[in-house]
Amino acid sequence: MFKSFTREEKSWIFYDWANSAYSVVITASILPIFFKTMAKAGGINPNMADSYWGYANSAATLIVAILAPILGAIGDYKGKKMQLFRFFFIIGVLSTAALSFTDQWALILIIYMITIVGFSAANLFYDAFLIDVTSAERMDLVSTYGFALGYIGGSTIPFIISIGLILFGSKIGIGSSLAVKISFMLTAVWWTVFAVPMLKNVKQLYYIESEENIIGKSFLRLYKTFMNIKEYKSVFIFLLAYFFYIDGVNTIIRMATVYGDSVGVGSNSLLLALLMTQIVAFPFAIIYGKLAKKVGTRNMLLIGIVMYIIICFVAYNMKSAVEFWILAFLVATSQGGIQALSRSYFGKMIPKEKANEFFGFYDIFGKFAAIMGPALYAFFSQITGQSRYGVLSVMLLFIVGGGIMLFAVPRDAGV
Repeated sequence: MFKSFTREEKSWIFYDWANSAYSVVITASILPIFFKTMAKAGGINPNMADSYWGYANSAATLIVAILAPILGAIGDYKGKKMQLFRFFFIIGVLSTAALSFTDQWALILIIYMITIVGFSAANLFYDAFLIDVTSAERMDLVSTYGFALGYIGGSTIPFIISIGLILFGSKIGIGSSLAVKISFMLTAVWWTVFAVPMLKNVKQLYYIESEENIIGKSFLRLYKTFMNIKEYKSVFIFLLAYFFYIDGVNTIIRMATVYGDSVGVGSNSLLLALLMTQIVAFPFAIIYGKLAKKVGTRNMLLIGIVMYIIICFVAYNMKSAVEFWILAFLVATSQGGIQALSRSYFGKMIPKEKANEFFGFYDIFGKFAAIMGPALYAFFSQITGQSRYGVLSVMLLFIVGGGIMLFAVPRDAGV
């Protein structure tokens, strides 16, 4: 099946293979556990450490959210999309590597925030390149294969190596702390090596010709888009729904490991369950793409939202490692599909020559949402003293987002 993709499609898909190592090692698994361990060594209460982690995620995504619209608008100019992608990619890689050189929990948080800025801003332009590498008819397919390949290769291979070092490194003289730091460096190297096809083969096909004072002109274009919002009504209604439900998805991704630790799930069990998630997510991401052709992309997004409501309920009642494994499996069934189809659904709605500008809006809605979710989780965890109330609060995000999708987003929605 992969042979049917063009060189540009394959190169674009391979960046998911490249940066998914960051998603699983830094965002979802090893770094959160390492941070909790270092915070505990520094005398920080586990629930308070959860709160600090949530607030750090919110602060970093706020920075990206503020930058996203203007970065997207600038990226629409000829040649700028790849320049900006490359710049933030380098920031992400270097800061990820820097995590290998500290044991201080506060410094870990600061560097982690920088990695979020680099990773997220690079992804803004990566997502926008989707319209340059494929047709509208193939967007669901290409987008879901990107997530799928990321899960089975980009996440799983470096994650297995990292887990192997952490669990068995002592047999060859590698302590647990050093093994964790090696996993951070491995992530940076993996990300760099497999981003090469993207950097080499993907070109910006849709653009605005360069002109003087592009920053000022970019702000003007953003203003005009807002003033003509009625022209893009279905786009912004979808973005409002996306604002809520993707916030819930990102919050669960970022907080799952620290939450599992807080309710007593052991570190080894957490890591192995998350490995299972990456493997199971591979076929389900592809299944989402195939089902979207039969029942519609919007309907598959609604199915994903309902699944996440169930996930929140299961997480609230979770008391054992076995239940965490069940939770991880449920997340795996929908995580890649809902993200991939959101990206392709949006890509089919927007004007191609303004792709970066609109993906800037897409990113700002996603990033401002990502501020609210972890902060909501952190707030309820802090005031109740129990992290399970934090995860229960996340259910509200899926209910609101699903309601908007169901009742306000038109079935055709221009796609």
